[in-house]
Amino acid sequence: MRRVITLCFVCVILLLLTGCWDRRETNDLAIVTGVALDKTEEGNIEITVEVHSPGGNKSGGQDGSQGGGSSTILRTGSGVSIPDAIEDLDEKMSREILWSHAEAIVISKAFAETGIVSELDFFVRHPEPRLRSYVFISKGSAKDIVALSPPLERSSSEALIKLAESDVLMRATLLDLMEMLKGESGDAILPMIDILPPEEGQSPRETIAYINRSAILRQGKMIGSIDDKLTRGVMWYRNQIKETIVTVKPEGADGYVSMNLIKGNADLIPEIDGQQLTMTIRIETVDDIIQNQTDLDLKEVESIRKLEDALAQKIEGRLSATLEIVQKEMKADVIGFADEFRRKYPDEWRELKGEWDDRYPTVDVIFDITAHVLRTGKGGTS
Repeated sequence: MRRVITLCFVCVILLLLTGCWDRRETNDLAIVTGVALDKTEEGNIEITVEVHSPGGNKSGGQDGSQGGGSSTILRTGSGVSIPDAIEDLDEKMSREILWSHAEAIVISKAFAETGIVSELDFFVRHPEPRLRSYVFISKGSAKDIVALSPPLERSSSEALIKLAESDVLMRATLLDLMEMLKGESGDAILPMIDILPPEEGQSPRETIAYINRSAILRQGKMIGSIDDKLTRGVMWYRNQIKETIVTVKPEGADGYVSMNLIKGNADLIPEIDGQQLTMTIRIETVDDIIQNQTDLDLKEVESIRKLEDALAQKIEGRLSATLEIVQKEMKADVIGFADEFRRKYPDEWRELKGEWDDRYPTVDVIFDITAHVLRTGKGGTS
């Protein structure tokens, strides 16, 4: 009897040990590391993938490889939608495409101006693409960006990741973009990249892309862009400032003082008084002095107060300039005013939401900025 029970137990175990029937070997996969989306003249979608090449660069041509010492190759497909373009792409690949390692998605300006919401739906619904992939808007062709062979990195997508991980300018993942588009205003801001001219003697592709502006999207369509200074203004509002250097000219001083941000915090405080909407921007920043070109004695309390006042005025000036463009001119709520009003006044927001496009440009903004100088640095004559 014991033998029968043992035999039955073994048979059950064998049925459960089905093996790796659905395994996919690495050697059978085309591992995508970067994606570029463009629009053709006919209005079709063109998708270009940067694929990891374990054997290094073996072929030439714009649609084959990046050149130089690159360890990636490029392949392009086109169609009326992204899945249709991928089907065309599959016909040009000897291996099955794996999307889970794609860490950079570049969308051309021409594509973004027609709307990106419905097409990015593929990257959200498909189980493989990462929601942590960084998203960029390219000034020109997105394909030209992923075709670059950066001198210091192994691939164009790796260089883009390094740019995105910097704390200086705007960054956005696919998840961030989806959250912005699904927010109360539906507006979004994305880093915008262009190709840095190559050094003398280098080929046109031996260079990198760099972030020089930010693209503004309303309801998923790009309506314009702002420069890096205004971008930092938006980042102040969104409490995303991690690293920045501010140079000021204190009142009565002959020369400039530069300070490095140590800590910065921003709070948006909405108020509703009848029909008047007000947003108080409360900012506190702590900075270190890294250069003093003036004759101010930094050991004196009065000199430090002058610097703190100048720093607060400089930040307010930048924030005001940002509002003039994104609130008054573009009327795009990339700052997040709508979400703040909804959180504090959920009942009033139900009525306010329907007329937000008209009410947002009229929101009165009050600045409450406090700046502190923590350290004056070593050395120097003052």
